[in-house]
Amino acid sequence: MAKSKLVQVNEKIADAVVGGYKKIENGVVGAYRKVEDGFVDKFLTHEGENVEDTKKRIHEEQVQREASQNTVNH
Repeated sequence: MAKSKLVQVNEKIADAVVGGYKKIENGVVGAYRKVEDGFVDKFLTHEGENVEDTKKRIHEEQVQREASQNTVNH
């Protein structure tokens, strides 16, 4: 079944809009990650740790805090 010309044009516009959004999203997320990594590297790393190890350690500490907080509240 052939699509109407209006539907085809709308699909092209939608693809262009989504593509533009994805480019902007990727740029913003990439810039945020650079800032985040810089902050973690400068302020949160312990001696001998890299940024990825620091993020894992911080995540594990957060999980432990939430778990201990949940046991205290219940």
